[in-house]
Amino acid sequence: MEDQVRAAQGGDPFAMDALLTELAPWVGRLCSSIALDKGDDAMQETFISVLKNLPTLREPAAFRGWVRRIAVREALRAATGDRAVAVADIPEVAVVPDFETAVDIRDTLTKLSPSRRAVLVLRYLEDLSEHEVAELLGTPEGTVKSGLHRARESFREQWREA
Repeated sequence: MEDQVRAAQGGDPFAMDALLTELAPWVGRLCSSIALDKGDDAMQETFISVLKNLPTLREPAAFRGWVRRIAVREALRAATGDRAVAVADIPEVAVVPDFETAVDIRDTLTKLSPSRRAVLVLRYLEDLSEHEVAELLGTPEGTVKSGLHRARESFREQWREA
C-alpha cells in the first residue's frame, strides 16, 4: 500500500482510485457507525480531505491511521452538525447472530450521542486501546475511560428499553 500512497502523492490518478476503492468499505463502516444516517456524507468528506491533503502526508506507512483520524473527525462533524470538531487496519466487523439483532444494535446506537458512539466504535469495532482512542480524539486517557464507561451504561439502558 505504501507504493500506492507514494504514487498517489505524485498525482497518479490510478493509484488514487485504487486507494479510495480499497478504503471505501472500511471508511464507510466507520463513518456510518458514528454518523449513522449521515455516514455517506462523512465518508465523502473524508475522501475529499484525504485527496486534498495527501501530498502533506510525510509517512506513507501511517496512511491508514491518518485516514482513520480524518474519518472519525468527519463522522463526528456530520453527526453533530459541528464544523469545528477537532480530532487529533480495521478488523472485520464481528458477525452478528441475525439481521434482527443487527437492526436492534443499530437502533440502540442511534439513541446515543455521537461522542459516545465514537468511543464505542473506536474501542470495540476498531479494536483500539483506550490509549489509542485518547490519542485519536485528542483527550486524556482518563476521559476516554470514563466516557467508555458512560457509553456502555447508556447502551445497556437503551438496550433494556428496546
